Amino acid sequence: MMSVSLPLTAVSTLMPMHAFVAPDGLIRHVGPTLEKISGGAGLIDQHFMDHFEVVRPFGIKNFPDLYEHFHSNLRVRMAAGARENDSLTLRGSAQRLEGQEGMLINLSWGISIVEAVQRFNLSAADFAPADPSIDMLYLIEVNNAAMAESKRLNERLHGAKLQAEMQALTDPLTGLGNRRSMDNVLSRLVLEGIPFGLMNIDIDYFKQVNDTHGHAAGDRVLQAASDVLKQETRTDDYVARIGGDEFIVAFEGLTEMDKLMGIAERIISGFERPVPLEGATASVSASIGITVSTLYERPDVEMMLDDADSALYQSKREGRSRATFLNRPNLQEPSRSTIVKFGGARAG
Repeated sequence: MMSVSLPLTAVSTLMPMHAFVAPDGLIRHVGPTLEKISGGAGLIDQHFMDHFEVVRPFGIKNFPDLYEHFHSNLRVRMAAGARENDSLTLRGSAQRLEGQEGMLINLSWGISIVEAVQRFNLSAADFAPADPSIDMLYLIEVNNAAMAESKRLNERLHGAKLQAEMQALTDPLTGLGNRRSMDNVLSRLVLEGIPFGLMNIDIDYFKQVNDTHGHAAGDRVLQAASDVLKQETRTDDYVARIGGDEFIVAFEGLTEMDKLMGIAERIISGFERPVPLEGATASVSASIGITVSTLYERPDVEMMLDDADSALYQSKREGRSRATFLNRPNLQEPSRSTIVKFGGARAG
């Protein structure tokens, strides 16, 4: 059989993860990459079994076992103490050297290559020139980059979808919900059987503001009104602008007439504060209609909205700047005790 002699520098280039081991188990030479991953343990003249545990083939307990029964398929684990390498498993082969005492053990990374590159900061110089691992790492890197870009794209698309959905449910001028979003909220409350109060609010004298000061002034009044509604409602309440100067508030879990009337009075007071414009002020007020889901045997969203709207126009007929709580049995002629004027005075 033909034999080939190579200088150690050539062996190190071709097999940077090799170790020459004497029959007594002492390491006589190691490749540069194997030395690198040993963490400066100084493998030369160290016993092979002190640094490597033979995992496969099974039954190899000491180096004489490996030397006498060498195997082409070898799996070893770096022993504890060499820079946290106790969990790093390497694959390779062990061959006795023909015509000389000793064994050549050549190791490779196997499936642990990606972990090894990250842990030991390996570069192309740490691999054999013909090692296909470099190409595999390149493919892994390309795949990871593609996956990362795909993830970023999906996140952008998801964000754009959420933004579009939010915009579809939001009034752009005030930042409040719109009619569609309020319909969703009311449908959910009815479906889940959650009691709630419903308040319909209309800005009095809004047309005069637009006619006198222009639409920009009208927009400023709408924004000021939305600020009042945000201040006078709770976190769990839902406020929406459903028309030009009309708002609806849904009060989840709140159906007490006195409490709703108190909120209505504060809203009316807030609406009546003059709104500063460029060189002028705008004065408006609010008419409010209120109903609650507990007045209905089976709450119906459209019926409640119609009743709140009827109560609102009752407030306008009574002189505006007031709130009306509409009781179902008295839709046409609400009880006088259910009409509240601005400032807390009740119609007498």
